[in-house]
Amino acid sequence: MCGIVGYIGKSEKAIPFLLQGLEKLEYRGYDSSGIAILNQNEIKIIKKQGRLKVIKDILDGKKELHSHLVIGHKRWATHGNHSDVNAHPHLSKSGKISVVHNGIIENYINLKKDLTKKGYEFKSDTDTEVVAQLLDSLYNGDMFETIKKATQLLEGSFALGIICADYPDTLFAAKKDSPLIIGLGENENYIASDIPAVLSKTRKICRLKEKQIAVLKNSDINIFDFNGNKAKMEISEINWNVNAAEKNNYDHFMIKEIMEQPEVLNATISPRLKDYKIKLDNLNFNEEYLKNLNKISIVACGSAYHVGCVAKYFMEELIKKPVEVELASEFRYRSPIVDKNTLVIIISQSGETADSLAALREAKKLGARVLSVVNVVGSSIANESDDVLYTWAGPEIAVATTKAYSTQLSLMYLIALYISKTLGKITDDNYKDIIKNIESIPEKITAILKKSSSIEEIAKKYYQTEKIFFIGRTLDYAVCMEASLKLKEISYIHSEAYAAGELKHGTISLIDDKTLVIALATQDELFDKTISNIREVKSRGATILLVTTEDKMDKISEIADDVIYVPKISNILSPSLSVVPMQLLSYYVAKFRGCDIDKPRNLAKSVTVE
Repeated sequence: MCGIVGYIGKSEKAIPFLLQGLEKLEYRGYDSSGIAILNQNEIKIIKKQGRLKVIKDILDGKKELHSHLVIGHKRWATHGNHSDVNAHPHLSKSGKISVVHNGIIENYINLKKDLTKKGYEFKSDTDTEVVAQLLDSLYNGDMFETIKKATQLLEGSFALGIICADYPDTLFAAKKDSPLIIGLGENENYIASDIPAVLSKTRKICRLKEKQIAVLKNSDINIFDFNGNKAKMEISEINWNVNAAEKNNYDHFMIKEIMEQPEVLNATISPRLKDYKIKLDNLNFNEEYLKNLNKISIVACGSAYHVGCVAKYFMEELIKKPVEVELASEFRYRSPIVDKNTLVIIISQSGETADSLAALREAKKLGARVLSVVNVVGSSIANESDDVLYTWAGPEIAVATTKAYSTQLSLMYLIALYISKTLGKITDDNYKDIIKNIESIPEKITAILKKSSSIEEIAKKYYQTEKIFFIGRTLDYAVCMEASLKLKEISYIHSEAYAAGELKHGTISLIDDKTLVIALATQDELFDKTISNIREVKSRGATILLVTTEDKMDKISEIADDVIYVPKISNILSPSLSVVPMQLLSYYVAKFRGCDIDKPRNLAKSVTVE
């Protein structure tokens, strides 16, 4: 989850580039920052707890520092607290080798014990310092051979950027289970955890594959496997608009990404729908394969898991087969009942989520066909899946996902309809009606976004509330789970999501006059039942914020203190609309509370460690 940037080349602006690259990766971690500079054959480390500005201020006073070989790091702490000494880069005992690292070295304690016996002392509590000292202990003058040996000894996940004082013209990198890219420039090359770090310099990248080592010089790159065999470098061209990774006059990336949802939904949906036919890229599920399916298992983490929770309801309704939704972190540590007649769908924004990647590998080992729904082309999950569908959401920088959630959900609708149509489980009229409604989603979200100022006013009314419950039934309950997560992760308000029908089974004892209950009621057949649940909490003193459809205006009367209306749409598609005001509400509540919205405490964007 940390951010890594490295540079090798001839430019006098290596350090400014490194700082700019780290700034683009602050969403991956911001506990501390640091850089290692090879200056006059000596490695100099500057690292500090806190945001990148601290490092920038220090470097402003050291303008004599120049280098053509630098590595840098933004940390999200896993081993050891936030401190200067635990910040990366880490330096070896000899002072010759410096390392930045994203991932977790699982056997670092045993390695540390062995190194301690050899006379190595450790200044930090991190697993990364162990890598630096291990390289030092193995070093015999040949850095490539040293890295090869070290990779055989390291267990866990790692993306490493390495410099050695004896190799002033070489930047080394190694990858296992953590993302790392190479950027290709003119007489200079780069490494980074993610594309935004290098976009200002190049659009040509190579994604390091599993168990690969890269040796970069200013005009030459060579890639090898961990055994030292030369590997082919596969170069791809990034076609993002550079502005997609910029705020563009918005206060925060989160609000920009909320506002981008109609555009990215169009990009995700439109190419896959034509004349009522669904074309899912190169995906081909024939009727015989689908008939033999015993079940579908959706595996994901966080908001992507909540997409799965929504999808379970409409997939079972449309496909008439059982659908399980699994947390990836649980799936991999139990004994899942998965075989060749199971379709496993992995959902991940980054395509690098550690638990989801491990679950994918477990599912394939058990014989399942794996379809991934991801946003990042060429990511690890995409590469290792049998089939992949991309969400085309563009770069999502805010830690709290919004547009990725919406595009993931839209693809799950298309997958469900595609399977249902193939199996003959849906009438032509119903199929066409849902298609029409899917095509209307971007326009209807645009209408919701135009009313954002009214949602801001509601947020101003409730931002000081410290206890919030979300309630709903079926699809509304699934959206409540995502709405609650959005609110707590960026505003730090304690909130919980409950199935409205479960209130009387214990939860209602927590309701009092200090409680805000946000109720979602978009499902026609369950509307009256949800209203009854709202009356139950209101009679116990709760304040009510209701989210419902515009056709219910004449049915609300005095039941709610505030109401947010969304356009009417097919019931199974309502989550695509009802989630949007919840995203806006969370954003504005956090803004009024003065929270760091794009970089909420203790969180990072791409969860590449367990």
